[in-house]
Amino acid sequence: MPRLADDLTVAVDDRRLDLRPAKVDATAQLGHAGSLCGQSGKLGRVSEGEQTGWRIWWAKRRWYERNRRLARRRRLARHAARGGFFIRQPVEGELLEALDQGRLRIGAGTLLEPGCWLTLAPAARIEIGAGCFLNRNTMLAALELIEIGDHTMLANGCFVGDSAHRFDDPDVPITQQGFSSKGPVRIGANCWLGVNVVVTSGVTIGERCVIGANSVVTHNLPPGTIAAGAPASVIKSI
Repeated sequence: MPRLADDLTVAVDDRRLDLRPAKVDATAQLGHAGSLCGQSGKLGRVSEGEQTGWRIWWAKRRWYERNRRLARRRRLARHAARGGFFIRQPVEGELLEALDQGRLRIGAGTLLEPGCWLTLAPAARIEIGAGCFLNRNTMLAALELIEIGDHTMLANGCFVGDSAHRFDDPDVPITQQGFSSKGPVRIGANCWLGVNVVVTSGVTIGERCVIGANSVVTHNLPPGTIAAGAPASVIKSI
């Protein structure tokens, strides 16, 4: 394989990177393929187009894989040590940025297991109480506000989001239509959300609720209840 040029690993400002898909020219792709291997099978010289492609790839890698960097891991650990919580790597999303800016608050004794993904819009906030447990591959996606009370447990694969992708404009790709929201999500203290539970925008779950596995919570739930289903409904009181 061609060796990455030394300058591809430096001088890439991923904070201002345009990550929209690049336009691909088919003829350029054919030329690129021909430039790599001749009839002899030996690797040829890497073209300018190939260097540009690698530069974009490297910048994207620096952005998407940023939480793997040792320096960022250390900064996350510093926040955790000061706050009395613990984050098991790897984690995804804007945790570090939000912690630095005070938009993410995690209570003492809370544990985030590997694969947790917390993503926040530039002005969004996430508040996680003390003694909480977010199991593997839990995702919190905040457009405005997500609140989780003390000693609440989210099992593997839960998703909590205070917005949804728009899809009403037939002339714009769904990935570019932005979001709609019915309001913040609030989950009370001492709740247990089973495996793969989804909580949608505008929902308030009262304290001491239990939500059955694979449920989709689309409406408010009163405190001290057991709910399940898609959409979730109250089965009985605790």
